[in-house]
This record gives sequence, structure tokens and C-alpha cells, in this order.
Amino acid sequence: MKRISIFMAMAALLIFSSVSFAKEKLVIKGSTTVLPVAQIVSESFMKDYPDIEVTLSGGGSGNGIKAILDGTTDIANASRFIKDKEVKTAACEKGVYPVPFMVALDAIVPVVNPSNPVKNLTLSDLQKIYLGKATNWKEFGGPNMDIVVISRDSSSGTYEVWSEIVLKKQRVTPRALTVPSNGAIVQSIASTKGAIGYIGLGYLNNDVKLVNVDGVKGSEKTTQTGEYKISRGLYMFTNGWPEGKIGKYINYIMSPKGQELVKKAGSISIY
Repeated sequence: MKRISIFMAMAALLIFSSVSFAKEKLVIKGSTTVLPVAQIVSESFMKDYPDIEVTLSGGGSGNGIKAILDGTTDIANASRFIKDKEVKTAACEKGVYPVPFMVALDAIVPVVNPSNPVKNLTLSDLQKIYLGKATNWKEFGGPNMDIVVISRDSSSGTYEVWSEIVLKKQRVTPRALTVPSNGAIVQSIASTKGAIGYIGLGYLNNDVKLVNVDGVKGSEKTTQTGEYKISRGLYMFTNGWPEGKIGKYINYIMSPKGQELVKKAGSISIY
């Protein structure tokens, strides 16, 4: 009887191992802004497709696109569109054909410490702050306190969009503190009274205070209508038209169910 029990246990273990081994692997890398969306969608996707295991990591939009060009990811998350030089590298050097899918919309919102009374800044104000031409909050109706500028690194799609819309491609002040993710900006703002930073709308929480831009609050509605100017699409890139497990995932996030999960993650549905 004992031998039979051992045999049955070993048989069950072998069956379990074969099922686990049979799982397809789907690798997704890139933008930290898209990361919360991909996390919540992936959790639901794996429940509906238990034969597919999703591996997810951040690292920035630039790193995600590089990974799709190098063949080290199935899907690249990016909070910006692919650059011309990246397309050239893909086509001429890598033999890769990146296909973009806009999976969500997002607003990039300026945030300050909750103790800061400043509620509104213009695009011109933000430019002066990030170029280092304005250095004290009293210039904007705030306290006599130094402005601590916090920015993202150059591989970030969020930085790319902020640089284009706010800085007009000018260099951020060398005084700025550079951090690697939206979450790191939130942590830095929460612990520094004079700090200002910018984050994707999905990362907004009670640890930071949103600042209106030109009198407009960054929100789902103002982004969809185009009233809020610092906004962008969030993308997933595949190598060629997606099929198999990759096609299933892209169809899933683009479906009504997937777009409800996009909203649950704090981003804005494309519908």
C-alpha cells in the first residue's frame, strides 16, 4: 500500500511537471509608465490563458525598444513612439519590423509635495523651472523656498515627451536630480518639501499633489478631449504582425475587457 501511494505521488509530480514545462513563455520589457497597465492585464491574461506565463520587467521605453530590436523580448512597452533612428536600426541592421499598438492614453502631470500651496503653473513656468531660470517657489506665489527639480533619465519615454512639450528640446538644468522611474519621483517628492517632478497619471497618489497646467487639471476627460496638453499615447511594439501567444496578448489588452483593466491601472482607455 505504501509503495502504491509513493507511485501515485510520483506520477502526480510528473504530470504537474509536464504541465508546467508545457507553458509558453511571453516576455514583456520596457516603460515603467506602461508597467502598471501591463501588470494588471498580465495577471488577468494568465488566468484566462493558464498555458501562457508572462514575464514582465521595466527599465524604460528606450530599453524596451532596444530589447525588441535585439530579440530579447516578445513585446516592448513604450510611453513614446519609436524614433526614426530606431526604425533605421531595426530595418537596416537588425532585420526587425516593429509594429506599434497604442494600448492606452496618458497624461504627464507635474507634482509637488503636499505641503506646497502652489496649485497652478503655466507651460512657460514649468519651462523656466526645468531650465533652471526660476529657482525659488516665491516666484510662483509659493513660500520662500528653493525649488528642487526632479527629472527622469534620458532613456525614459516620459522624459522624451516632457522634453518635447515643456522644454521644447532644450536641456534640463544640470541642477536637476535624475531618477529612474515614476515611483522614484513620487518617493522623492513625498520626502522633499521644495521638490517638483512629473509622472504618468497612473502613478498619482496621496503622497504627492497634482499641479494644474495653464489652469487645466490633468485627468481622463481633459486628456481624451485634448484640453490637457502634456499627454501622449502608451504603446506596445511587436516584431512583425503578432501571432500566437503575442497575438493573443495584444488582442486581450485591446479588447473591452483589457481596456477596463487599463482604466483600473490608472491609465486612460483608448475607447
